Amino acid sequence: MKSWIKQNIQLLCTISCAIFIVIGLILQGNNPSLAAICFILGFVIGGWQAAYEGIYELIIERHLSVDILMILAAIGAGIIGYWLEGALLIFIFSLSGTLEYLTMRKSRQTIEALLSLAPQVVRVEQSGHIVEVPIEDVAVGSRIHVRKGDIVPLDGILLSDEAYINEASITGESFPIDKVMHDKLISGTLNSGEPFYMENQATYADSYFNRIVKMVKTAQENQSATDKSVNRIENTYVKTVLVAVPLFIIFSASVLHWGWTHAFYRGMVLLTVASPCALVASASPANLSALSRAAKNGILMKGSDTFDALKRVDAICFDKTGTLTVGQPSVVTSHIAPEVDKQLLSQIVVSAEQHSTHPIALALLNHLDASALSDVTIEDMTGKGIQIIQHSDIWKIGKYDFALEHSAVDNTILQAITDLQSKGHTLIFVSRNQQFAGYFALSDVIKPQAREMIAELKKLGITSIMLTGDQEKTARYVAEQVGIDTIKANCLPADKLDYLQQLQEQGKTVAMVGDGINDAPALALANIGIAMGSGTDVAIETSDIILMKDDLEQLPFLFHLTQRMHGIVNINLIFSLSIIVLLILANVFQYINLPLGVVGHEGSTILVILNGLRLLSFRHNKN
Repeated sequence: MKSWIKQNIQLLCTISCAIFIVIGLILQGNNPSLAAICFILGFVIGGWQAAYEGIYELIIERHLSVDILMILAAIGAGIIGYWLEGALLIFIFSLSGTLEYLTMRKSRQTIEALLSLAPQVVRVEQSGHIVEVPIEDVAVGSRIHVRKGDIVPLDGILLSDEAYINEASITGESFPIDKVMHDKLISGTLNSGEPFYMENQATYADSYFNRIVKMVKTAQENQSATDKSVNRIENTYVKTVLVAVPLFIIFSASVLHWGWTHAFYRGMVLLTVASPCALVASASPANLSALSRAAKNGILMKGSDTFDALKRVDAICFDKTGTLTVGQPSVVTSHIAPEVDKQLLSQIVVSAEQHSTHPIALALLNHLDASALSDVTIEDMTGKGIQIIQHSDIWKIGKYDFALEHSAVDNTILQAITDLQSKGHTLIFVSRNQQFAGYFALSDVIKPQAREMIAELKKLGITSIMLTGDQEKTARYVAEQVGIDTIKANCLPADKLDYLQQLQEQGKTVAMVGDGINDAPALALANIGIAMGSGTDVAIETSDIILMKDDLEQLPFLFHLTQRMHGIVNINLIFSLSIIVLLILANVFQYINLPLGVVGHEGSTILVILNGLRLLSFRHNKN
């Protein structure tokens, strides 16, 4: 409990501030003194951290932040008896600080999620025995034992004759890959086959997986141009107001002869009406309304500042597997030789695959409507396929070279096979007694809404690009089906990162859409990272936006929502700035007092808030 309170102290202070303000409003009519005490308590509880951070930045970093201005404006309102206004100013600022803190804490959890995927210990062979060694202590050249279902702990080479490795976490490829002796193994990938031995060629600090962790961390720590601009504007704004208010007081008392008491009063009015509440409200309620509207459509965004980058996006990069496609193989077509009994062949395949958890086996089982045979002998030929003996017949299921190594195949069928392979399909062949019996073509199915989504993005002037770890022909086929013109295939995470950096160096604002560990560095570096809701925890935590329903149609909706939101924010900014200027002029010419200044100031705030709330009912008409 103490740990939770310590982690969420800023959130608790903000909530407490709001509670005291509400209590004060209730008591204000009957007991003004007690109400003032409640407002002061809310002021102190909600504002202590902003005051501390503002003073710290001023003394240590020599930077004047808006924290100082907000505290002074609130104190100024309180000095002349308007503690409610001061408390409200503090509450608004405390709330924004709390949201920023929560976002930063979530960012740190991204690195923790990545680190949790790495095995803590490694099974190392020493003197003929397997011992578990902390991953950081494994020396280069160690003989490592990797069990079925274990993560490959370190980069190295395969020592066993063969292995079946799922590299989806690194390359995004949905199909496991056959490895033979001396092939390279990448840390963070999964052993989908039998146990094997490997030799590591790098320590954990230099491993591929650890480099991904470092890339994510570095990309997240890079400060955006927007952040730098905001810091410069904030510093200038605070300096201007802090210099203008005392000069105004001195000028009013010594030149205009208003008297020091009246001049100070007018200075407090100026400090109050010049405080940026209306300016803050110009964007915040609109952002929050847009966030809520997006959430109703299954779009979760980690911060309202995401809309700023979305407005500028002119290129969007898509991962293929799990993003533009379903992410799981399925049978798209098949062919059974006329002389072969279709039902019997189906039963043979089901008998062979019924106990397997391999994605291809599951796809075949989902496709075939048949029961397994009991009078068969099954032999798993790891890395090649499966051999089934049924009575006097020998059936083979697997790769072409295994199933049809001594068979002659009709030219028409060979042409069909070639066409399917050119489209990136994976083919599983079946033979009986060395004669062609049939084949099944599997593919990662394209999501039905992908093509329409790409077309809408083109209408918005956004260029779509595919970055994938898949081979060129598979990537090209999928790109043609969805309408993407630019592709980059055979990408490792570092390749995706390099490509994004090239686009950004060309002056483009880039969004990245992905779902796997391999996409995490690119999601972090991109101006906007968009993760599919079904993706890995790392991809989700690293991204700025999450499509919870995996619905690609929500991307055009999001961009249209962004355009509408910025239109409303611009109107609010012009209106609020105009009101501030008019209130300042009215104060200079003594047309308003402090209560009227507060009414005008808070009234303009309410109006811009109501204007922003219109986004809650936003609808996107595709036509």
